[in-house]
Amino acid sequence: MILEIEGLLSAEHVARIRQAISGAAFVDGRATAGEAVRDVKNNLQVPGSEKGLDEARQLITSALLKNETFNQRVLPRRILPPMFNRYDPGMEYGSHVDNAIMGGTEPVRADVSITVFLSELKDYEGGGLLINSDGAPHSVRLAAGGAVIYSSTTIHRVEPVTRGSRLAGVIWAQSFVREEAKREMLQELAEAARWARTVSPGAQEAMKLSKVRANLMRMWSEL
Repeated sequence: MILEIEGLLSAEHVARIRQAISGAAFVDGRATAGEAVRDVKNNLQVPGSEKGLDEARQLITSALLKNETFNQRVLPRRILPPMFNRYDPGMEYGSHVDNAIMGGTEPVRADVSITVFLSELKDYEGGGLLINSDGAPHSVRLAAGGAVIYSSTTIHRVEPVTRGSRLAGVIWAQSFVREEAKREMLQELAEAARWARTVSPGAQEAMKLSKVRANLMRMWSEL
């Protein structure tokens, strides 16, 4: 599953987040890397303890939770605060899989990974997010304010930056529904029900589709 959301953040919110990040203290990203990925991780990141970025984190989290597409596909139960990272020329993050459990004192099971792009495309080169989905690599490089959502189980990498700096926020979410295939079916049912209501308002078919989706959620959800 790869889901791109263009314009998740407004230009104003992107500017506010970048302004906040400009005064943050970046550290070597390998400080939080597990043993399996330490040798392939080469970036900079802001420690999660930096309080000066609380508003910036909240802007991204709020935008995600207000987005209908995100909610229908991810079915978020818990979301970690965004982690901000930066890739300068020569930096990259080699092929890896995100840890199954993310976070410190309040950990979550990482079902879904989200990258929110914060740099303008003209301000850097390289730095594409390469996601191996369904056996084929898919490169993502979105305009500032765009987000890409993908299963945390996939192998992915950040390609080397060759010019400028690539800023991004990375978020991990735990879903009410653990399995990606089930989440995909629930989203398709929601879309089918919406289509049926549009074609024939008040039709019983739309109600039946909504009923099936609700009851599957009841069967599959983990509280």
